[in-house]
Amino acid sequence: MNITAADVNKLRQLTGAGMMDCKKALTEAEGDFEKAVEILRKAGQKVAAKRADNETSEGVVLVDVSDSGKSAKVLAFACETEPVSNVEDFKNLAAEILQAGVKHHAKDAETLLGLNLENGKSVQENITELVGKIGEKIVVSAFHHVEGEQVVAYIHSNKKAAGIVAFENIGGADVHDLGKDVAMQIVAMKPVGLDKGDVDPAIVEKEIEIGKDQARQEGKPEAMLEKIAMGKLNKFYKEQTLLNQEFVKDPSLTIAALVEKTVKGAKIASFKRVVIG
Repeated sequence: MNITAADVNKLRQLTGAGMMDCKKALTEAEGDFEKAVEILRKAGQKVAAKRADNETSEGVVLVDVSDSGKSAKVLAFACETEPVSNVEDFKNLAAEILQAGVKHHAKDAETLLGLNLENGKSVQENITELVGKIGEKIVVSAFHHVEGEQVVAYIHSNKKAAGIVAFENIGGADVHDLGKDVAMQIVAMKPVGLDKGDVDPAIVEKEIEIGKDQARQEGKPEAMLEKIAMGKLNKFYKEQTLLNQEFVKDPSLTIAALVEKTVKGAKIASFKRVVIG
């Protein structure tokens, strides 16, 4: 069967796939457009499977804060290389996925991936098709929902990192400026938990063992190892938990003290740090 340039272009407009891929699919489908679309879809699945183990260290982080300011959703949409992260199809799909999450009130990545977009296909199906078109692994590497009395977000200028913080007990005060400072702190200082009790027990145990090993290597008496390790653990809490970190803009204040000084009685309810790579 003779496959014309017009046929190839029509399929390309329909699927967004490359010209050669469209011609190959039409030839294999003997000119049947529905079969050609299915062939291209399966080709995308094969590409996705082949690249499943590849690292995704590039991409974009997007945030949507509700009009009420009481909730936010953050999406990390990742790919393998920087050029792909700048492709319009990639950026447009990321934005559409986030808005689908907002529209359908998704709160986790599993729910998000099952949502249908405007074309009637699921988020995951759209991602697989884009993988087939572009030839790189593309994934939703993170998706979170955050809520509180007021939620504030900060996206780093490279669009690859975001901090989101939720406040409670603010008594009607506007904590946007405070929130922006705290969200920037979250991106820059990489806290692993809000307070001491929020740190994964496995991490705490590991830090204690590291502290003991270091003290032992320094020749400290066995009877002192526990005390020395606990001292190192407290230093870890100060550096790695948000409320106990020194405020980057004013090290005389911890984040907990900054919040209390700005709005008496206010609390940080939760936070998220989302990064590509």
